[in-house]
Amino acid sequence: MPGVVRTRIAPSPTGDPHVGTAYVALFNYALARKHGGQFVLRIEDTDRQRSHPASERQIFEALHWLGLTWDEGPDVGGPHAPYRQSERFDIYRDHARMLIERGAAYPCFCTRERLDALREEQRASKGQLGYDGHCREIAAAEARRRVAAGEEHVVRLRMPAEGELEVADLLRGTLRFDAPQIDDQVLLKSDGFPTYHLANVVDDHLMEISHVIRAEEWLSSLPKHVELYRAFGWEQPVFCHLPLLRNADSSKISKRKNPVSLNHYRRAGYLPEAMLNYLALMGWTMPDEREVFSLEELVASFELPDIRLGGPVFDLAKLGWLNGRYIRELSTDGLLARLRAGLLSDDYLLRVLPLAHERIDVLEDFVSYAGFFFTGEVAYDDAARAALVAKGRTAVETAKAFRELLESHLDPIPDWSAATVEAALRAHCAATGWTAKQLFMPVRVAVTGRAATPPLFDTMAVLGKEVCRRRLRAASDLLRTMKP
Repeated sequence: MPGVVRTRIAPSPTGDPHVGTAYVALFNYALARKHGGQFVLRIEDTDRQRSHPASERQIFEALHWLGLTWDEGPDVGGPHAPYRQSERFDIYRDHARMLIERGAAYPCFCTRERLDALREEQRASKGQLGYDGHCREIAAAEARRRVAAGEEHVVRLRMPAEGELEVADLLRGTLRFDAPQIDDQVLLKSDGFPTYHLANVVDDHLMEISHVIRAEEWLSSLPKHVELYRAFGWEQPVFCHLPLLRNADSSKISKRKNPVSLNHYRRAGYLPEAMLNYLALMGWTMPDEREVFSLEELVASFELPDIRLGGPVFDLAKLGWLNGRYIRELSTDGLLARLRAGLLSDDYLLRVLPLAHERIDVLEDFVSYAGFFFTGEVAYDDAARAALVAKGRTAVETAKAFRELLESHLDPIPDWSAATVEAALRAHCAATGWTAKQLFMPVRVAVTGRAATPPLFDTMAVLGKEVCRRRLRAASDLLRTMKP
């Protein structure tokens, strides 16, 4: 174990905070706290098209909700600031130049057209896909001349052309990769923006990260990262790649099959201590094999090599059982406090009440009129089931429209509001030829269970992104079972 333990979590602010982020963050946090070290939050926001400040705020809020506090980060500062990659571009460019000067990287002038043609040729011949090293042997002076002339280029890492690369993973031992099978990875894009590989390694070194604990999807990148450490002459951290969370069918957990947003679980009333307990059980077991334990007990007993390599199945039924255990351990006052902090919070009620205020005559009407704001799923009576099918369309066509609406227009929304929801629905109509009259009513019924509701876009804004997504998916599944 290195003298000072420093771990990090480095999410990208490109959508709702993911349960996988919390899973990785938990073990990084536990190791740092166990050994009196530091836990760092870094924001990897180099994806200009998808990164959004609203997503970053949601990451902060979700991790704070779970109780995973960090010692250094964009919001708290620290000795290695800045902690947003978008604010560190000069650092990455300087380090890319350093690699070029050492001969460990080189400018590549291949055009998009050449690379596309190369890929098609490789596919046609069933050969290995990847860059062919076309610019590797351009003389350094010639490369400098072309760069100085303003010729568009990227910077690539010069990987070994032969032999075998050995890299170490704490859980998996020594891993071997065939060097010729690993292409020369891009480090700097033509616009000067770094790729994940360069930014990740440079940041981890400069921020003195001792343990890189991340998901196993990054295993294929490990030899590239190790080669970067070698090229810079830096000491490598301890690498530990956690098994991915899986659906029951062993596929990688995804929003298509399970709710993956931490916002969903928070909104639905899962307790943060139950969620942390469950995530820990996904990859680790207490020495006494207890299933119910606190974050403090996890930290006290945690050892990184004890993480299991089997593919952990994210079982909603098991999570529900565990959450129920925690709820039943609350006092009545404690339960009331949790309800007031979540589902029945003043903030949430004050968003719902204006939508119902003008439509109720007695107070009990509120329960029937606005009940769908407080339930997990919605039920459809016969009239609602009929209204769920768009006029002039079949049930199958409506189901398909819901799926396309989600994937193309609702899922990408980073900042969920009445205005962004309305824009998304109208954009879907424009792209597909559906009319607003055809689409809006089925969507209304899908997310509320009824045809008469408060204004659609305001309603969807209050319900929140994950609730609307889940109900639209459920409605789509129902529609596909309906008889034509």
